[in-house]
Amino acid sequence: MTCTTLCYLEKDEKYLMLHRIKKEQDMNKDKWIGIGGHCEEGESPEDCIKREILEETGIIVESPDFRGIVTFVSGAEKIFTEYMMIFTSSDFIEPEELPVCDEGVLEWVPKELLWNMDLWDGDRVFLRLLAQKSPFFSLKLVYDGDDRFTAAVLNGKDLELFDIVDDNGNPTGKTEERETAHFLGTKHRSSHMWISDGKNVLFQKRAACKDSNPGCYDISSAGHIAAGDDPVSSAIREMKEELGLDIKENDLIFLGLHKGSFEKEFHGKLFKDDEVSFVYLCKCIRDNDGHISFDGKKFQNLVFQESEVDDAKWMDPVECFNKLNDPSFPNCIYPDELQMVIRSL
Repeated sequence: MTCTTLCYLEKDEKYLMLHRIKKEQDMNKDKWIGIGGHCEEGESPEDCIKREILEETGIIVESPDFRGIVTFVSGAEKIFTEYMMIFTSSDFIEPEELPVCDEGVLEWVPKELLWNMDLWDGDRVFLRLLAQKSPFFSLKLVYDGDDRFTAAVLNGKDLELFDIVDDNGNPTGKTEERETAHFLGTKHRSSHMWISDGKNVLFQKRAACKDSNPGCYDISSAGHIAAGDDPVSSAIREMKEELGLDIKENDLIFLGLHKGSFEKEFHGKLFKDDEVSFVYLCKCIRDNDGHISFDGKKFQNLVFQESEVDDAKWMDPVECFNKLNDPSFPNCIYPDELQMVIRSL
């Protein structure tokens, strides 16, 4: 167990970053990170970060802002734990020019360009928290023995992780946390399941508390594909969680991929979405009492997941398509995806 500090010095919408390219035996080799280092005996985190900044940059900081604590857990057979104290500061005294640093190359980097640089996947989470001016936070980041980002916990709550994917939905090997993905508009995957009785389609009404498109009519069931998961397993799990339907793989008919993106403000925050969706048709039998059956298995009632779904309604998909732009029918349905479903019926 070790204790370290890290500070992001700010000026003119830029961060002072250190590009770690000088040492071969460096766990941060080629990464871009803030300024910091290990606490020495008898030092407080504030003592440490002020000393490290002065030693590495020649910059004098009197009162750095303590923003959060990051717990790093890494390794496989042998677990290593590090507690890192995160600071920011825009109040400092600079030398006439930055010194040569033996750890790497110092550079003032525009904040909007930082996301495209070689960062640790987990660093993007706390950089997002800093950008959103989040209150003091405790963040746990977990890496496996191959330095893959595998888990994140913010203030005791597990965060969702996505695989970053290419235009065809293939994982790139990089991982993004959910809210960070929607903060940046990072391309990720989802599973979309359309339930039909051969004539009508079930449209769910999204819960009012959803972080995007609250209260809008949407696909029968849908969900993000978690990092390391596959589209079919994700589809089966989402149907169970959102609607209480216990389906099997042979109940899913793959219709193809849909690529969709948008930017919109919800609950006072800008939400950027860029998804490659695996679209499935789920054919069912619906009796006179409204009960539905998949492969002979009857479900008496739909059971809505309160945090996801407020209601659901059977509608003619063609009639629905014709009123997608009608303000009286709030929805977040992609017209071209609904056309995929209509063609398959």
